Amino acid sequence: LEAQFEAKLPGLGSPIRIMTRHDAAVFMRRWAIREKDPTLKVLLREIERANSSETLSSAILGFKKALASRGLLGRVGFA
Repeated sequence: LEAQFEAKLPGLGSPIRIMTRHDAAVFMRRWAIREKDPTLKVLLREIERANSSETLSSAILGFKKALASRGLLGRVGFA
């Protein structure tokens, strides 16, 4: 991933660190199941099907935008 970041699931006390593609996919799966939002399912498919760094970057950017629009994006670019 370009930058590591934290994401929050609604109802969960502490944020989840997203450090790898796998972390992002697992978080998206759980989030899509909880929210039952078709937009999230599309984002999940984009992350899972990304076959180059360019398409993965685009999918992760969409993921971050979705988190930010719902107030669920935590710290970005931590060490």
